[in-house]
Amino acid sequence: MSEFVPDNSAIRFEIPVSDYERARNFYGAVLKERCDRPNTAAIFVAKDQSAVAAATAYPGTPAVAPGMGITIHLPVPDLEEGLARVKANGGSIVSPIITLASGRFAYCVDPDGNSFGLFN
Repeated sequence: MSEFVPDNSAIRFEIPVSDYERARNFYGAVLKERCDRPNTAAIFVAKDQSAVAAATAYPGTPAVAPGMGITIHLPVPDLEEGLARVKANGGSIVSPIITLASGRFAYCVDPDGNSFGLFN
């Protein structure tokens, strides 16, 4: 039996939101308008459409307390500018900038309390 090795370590992620348009506007502003709306989902645009995709695809509420649970890290070209956009659009920054060998990131929380990181 051959071992299945996927091209990406994640295929898709979805973010539960209580107000779809607010979330679409928030992530669009933070990620510099990279949220397309092909139907009822806001898809985060990637250079290669076979890359990992995201969607604020369904109305709901986070399953855990604000800032808890799984954390998705989203790329931005300039971390400090991205963090400023988080604050300016109703989110919050919950950590200092953390430096790794592969880049820098900070933990944030969106207006629904979903944890996410900005990475560059």
